[in-house]
Order: sequence, then structure tokens, then C-alpha cells
Amino acid sequence: MRITKVYTRTGDAGRTRLAGGADISKADLRIEAYGTVDELNALIGIVRTCARQTSSDYPEARRLDSALHAIQNRLFDVGGELASPPESIHPQQSLVRESDIKDLEDSIDGWNEDLDPLTEFTLPGGGMLGAYFHQARTVCRRAERRVVTLRLEEPTALREDSRVVAYLNRLSDWLFVAGRWASKTCCEDEYLWERR
Repeated sequence: MRITKVYTRTGDAGRTRLAGGADISKADLRIEAYGTVDELNALIGIVRTCARQTSSDYPEARRLDSALHAIQNRLFDVGGELASPPESIHPQQSLVRESDIKDLEDSIDGWNEDLDPLTEFTLPGGGMLGAYFHQARTVCRRAERRVVTLRLEEPTALREDSRVVAYLNRLSDWLFVAGRWASKTCCEDEYLWERR
């Protein structure tokens, strides 16, 4: 792909084009879904930047960078799939695979081995890196809700075998556990909900 011109003026009237050329409103559920995935990807860029800055003091935190980089790439796959009606998906298009979900699960299990079991719900905060992970987790959950809404309202909007919802669901779990691991590794506090 080569992008030579950033602005097209086609969106000035509140319309955009999907992969394959279909013209739709920018208020469409599909646009809301992949726009939220784009927001998540931007936020993960902030998490990644924060993790890199932190890793100068805590070298173990460097493990986060390659994992977050891979996730950012997969989120482009998610966005591409959401921007492509099933009939517009081409054979070489990069789509979410079952192995992508398995990779997240394996990573969750690995991070979890280094953590103490939770005795209560966690409160977002404790340190900058942990707080950004929590924010990314909540945006990921919103992206998941947007895709679920799209599927409910337009059952044929995605391929029948699409793994986008499962990927986003697992990614939010990953962000939670990786955030806990990052906080522990970087000596950030972890605050727990205090019941009355």
C-alpha cells in the first residue's frame, strides 16, 4: 500500500468508503466499531511509549514492547476486517486467526505465573504505566461492545467465522494481566477495592 494523499474531501459531507468501495455514513455502526479499535491502537501506542521509558529503570519491562508491537499489528488486522464487508475481503487479507487468540492466552498464563492471586478487584491507578493499561483495557471492552452491537444489528456485517470479538475479549484480559505484571515489575502500587 502506498498513501500519497492524506485528504480526499469525501468525508466532508459525513460519508466514507469501506474497503470494496461501498459509500456509508460516518455514523454507521461499522465505522464506530473500527474507529474504536483505532482509538485502542493509539492508546496502546501510549502504553508502549510509557513502558519503554520505564524500562530504563526496570529492564524486565522491555518484554512488554514486542508483545505490544504485535498487538498493534493485530489491531490493524481487526480494523481491516471491520472495514471490509465479507464480500470485499480478498484472499491475501490479514485476518485475526485462532492462533492470535491462543498467543494472547499463552501470554496471559505466562504473566500470571509471576503474580500473586487477586483477593479483590483492582482499582485503576498506582502508577502511570498501570493506569494506562487499565485505560486501554476499558477502551478494548468498548471496542468489543461496538463489534457485538454491529453483529446484532447487522448479522452479515462480518464473516460467519470472524474471530474479531473473541480476539478483543481475550485482549482485554491480556491488558488487565499484563498491566498487573507491568505494575509489579516496575514497582508501582496496586490498589484493591476496599469493601465497606
